[in-house]
Amino acid sequence: MSVEDVLLEAEEKMEKAVEKTRVELASLRSGKANPEMISNISVEAYETHMKLRDLAAITAPDVSLLIVQPWDLTLVEPIRKAIEESKLGLNPAVDAKMIRIPIPPLSEERRLELIKVARKLSEEGRVGIRAIRRHCMEELKKLEKDAHLSEDELERAEKEIQKITDEYIEKIDHILATKEKDLMKV
Repeated sequence: MSVEDVLLEAEEKMEKAVEKTRVELASLRSGKANPEMISNISVEAYETHMKLRDLAAITAPDVSLLIVQPWDLTLVEPIRKAIEESKLGLNPAVDAKMIRIPIPPLSEERRLELIKVARKLSEEGRVGIRAIRRHCMEELKKLEKDAHLSEDELERAEKEIQKITDEYIEKIDHILATKEKDLMKV
């Protein structure tokens, strides 16, 4: 393994950590309808658990309504039940071949709770990125120990890893700031 391999691995893993955080924050309910908020709900279908996005089309025709159209009409009831049992506080209504989900506006108290959750999720993302940095630093020290790296090269590589880490933590901070702004919109 070379320094370039370690740096490349760091970037790939950190990008995945940022993407995971982005997906988790997108699923947090803001004041307006967003298909992402229910797309990861687990539905019992075909004797297994599947994500809602794999079983139906989810659309938001306006800011206060989501429409779920299952591809298999026998799944209307299991989907309705899964949405109802999710901890999102939504009340789906079956309308023939589709499910309508009205999205009520959020109270100030609920908005503040969601901001706390968003901050916790983004901190988990930052912790993940720092763990990746720690792993990569250990890999670099192994390279130095095995005489594949001089002290100066090690120092340069460690600075580069820190620079990459700072970039990805900044990305998470930006995603969080955007989500907080979105949550506080009335």
